[in-house]
Amino acid sequence: MPTFLRPLFAASILALSFLASSVPASAEDGLSGDQRREIEKMIERYIMDHPEVVMESIKRLQDRMAREEEERAKANLVSSRDKLISDPASPVGGNPDGDVTIVEFFDYRCGFCKRVFPALMEVMKSDPKVRYVFKEFPILGPESVMATKASLAVWRLEPEKYMDVHAALLAIKGGMTMNKIMKTVADAGADPHSVAKEMGSPEIEAMIRDTYELADSLRITGTPAFVIGDELVPGAVDIATIRRLIAKSRGS
Repeated sequence: MPTFLRPLFAASILALSFLASSVPASAEDGLSGDQRREIEKMIERYIMDHPEVVMESIKRLQDRMAREEEERAKANLVSSRDKLISDPASPVGGNPDGDVTIVEFFDYRCGFCKRVFPALMEVMKSDPKVRYVFKEFPILGPESVMATKASLAVWRLEPEKYMDVHAALLAIKGGMTMNKIMKTVADAGADPHSVAKEMGSPEIEAMIRDTYELADSLRITGTPAFVIGDELVPGAVDIATIRRLIAKSRGS
């Protein structure tokens, strides 16, 4: 069978099985084995002669599942509000008592995260009422995890130096070796030895795991992703969009 026909054939068999199994038990009792096999063949022939019916059914199912996923993510956005904006373990920047909170899921090796960072810093600088929550979401490999563990260690040990380390890690080009990360930590004024030790703590493992679980509940699969007010915004955004969403959150 040609490769391109295999998915269609599998879908056809699935549909056939469903239709055949949906024959009421009372009707089955009155059918002989030959009659049942003939009905199954008729259904199979119809499916094979009208593949568009199967494909349309699959498309409708996929659309319905996508809508249900979106609704679940919206519901989780509401139910996870405290974890998003009030988790005491998450690094916080800007005004801790701000009237609008921006939450970012990011990865230090993400090119789009690096590009959007200046706009975010400009917003925090120009709007003293913005609170910023950093959700470290290392999804681009072991180097991302290593950088995240280092920055979270700084947050736990010397939180006043977190922003400098955060900015410096986002500025790194190319690979992120342990030596490069530790140099970045040291250049920001943090103690690299203490940071290296803290990176292996169970608390940091738990912080990363919690962020993975939170992102999964919100159907966040890439970086950056933002929650501004009541809206989830996947992907990089420009400064005008950020300010518009802040104004919307304030009701102005």
